[in-house]
Amino acid sequence: MEKSSILRPVILFFFIIVISLLHYLTPLHLPYLHDIFQRLYYLPIILAALWFGFRGGLSCAVVVSIAYAPHLLFQWGGHLTMEMEKYLEILMYNIVGGVTGLLSQREREKTVELQKTARGLEESYQKLQHQSERIITIEEQLRRAEKLSTLGEMAAVLAHEIRNPLGSIRGTAEILKDDYKPGDPKHEFIEIQIKETERLNRVVEDFLHMARPQPADMKPCPIQEELETIVTLVANDARERNIKLVVQPPPSPIIIKADGEKLRQGFLNIIINALQATKPGGSVIIATKTYANGLCEIQFRDTGSGMDEETRKRIFEPFFTTKPDGTGLGLAITKKIIESNGGTLLVESEADHGTTVIVRLPQPTGEKS
Repeated sequence: MEKSSILRPVILFFFIIVISLLHYLTPLHLPYLHDIFQRLYYLPIILAALWFGFRGGLSCAVVVSIAYAPHLLFQWGGHLTMEMEKYLEILMYNIVGGVTGLLSQREREKTVELQKTARGLEESYQKLQHQSERIITIEEQLRRAEKLSTLGEMAAVLAHEIRNPLGSIRGTAEILKDDYKPGDPKHEFIEIQIKETERLNRVVEDFLHMARPQPADMKPCPIQEELETIVTLVANDARERNIKLVVQPPPSPIIIKADGEKLRQGFLNIIINALQATKPGGSVIIATKTYANGLCEIQFRDTGSGMDEETRKRIFEPFFTTKPDGTGLGLAITKKIIESNGGTLLVESEADHGTTVIVRLPQPTGEKS
């Protein structure tokens, strides 16, 4: 841009000098050449008007007039009646320079206005696109809330109609179990009955946790301590599966304001899923970091088989599961826990390339990390 602003005046000055020299050096007995050179002055005038607008065109016309006037006055003798055409040409230089510059300037102003309008339309489009994405997100949340509302209405009935009979069935099975020794087929059948009763009870418990709104008890929560506690709980399971479970410490302690007990439940669900998805010899890495905008991010990376895009989109839907014995409520509950603490839960995954679960939680203003 700077080179252009310097080069253009140089070009105009060069044109004026060359044309003026042609005038002064050409003999007067060749008037047809002088007429041609006289018209050539319009070239720098029009260029100046196009490049610099009204002021540029008029200024260039004045410079041309000054450069041409001595030739007219001294070489042609200054006879007004004989050279009236040449004097009128000087007037035309200024008229053409001013009018062309004015038109060019207005065109440039219109171009600037159109560019501003285009930028405004682009910004409006981006805002509309952003709002559209937010509306889609809100619609998804409303659909999920509608499902949860339906679950909530059913929760009380399920709690009464299922949990109490389950307790009775389990209690009866445990009494009958004492009547048979280990190795007896009936003893094994009763153990299966007890295990299935426990599994069904877990489904009901998960269902109730999903359906009932649970207020969060927000307190200062050291993230690293919570993660290390959970890893200690599942360390034996990881060893049995021959999976390397690692918690990478952050550069400095990170404290957030959250419901620690519920976060532990959510983190535990994520780590158990990661261990179950990882083959023997693989690894599950947990890393924590903070951002300048006050967000704390916890990443749970596994080297499992990953999942395709269709599965990834549905993993937070209640009762959707890829496990034969899964309830499909674990990740839905985990997402609800994270969101109740003001955070977000994202999943990045690709088939045969592992999965990364990303939890982002806000840090209280003024907290050191």
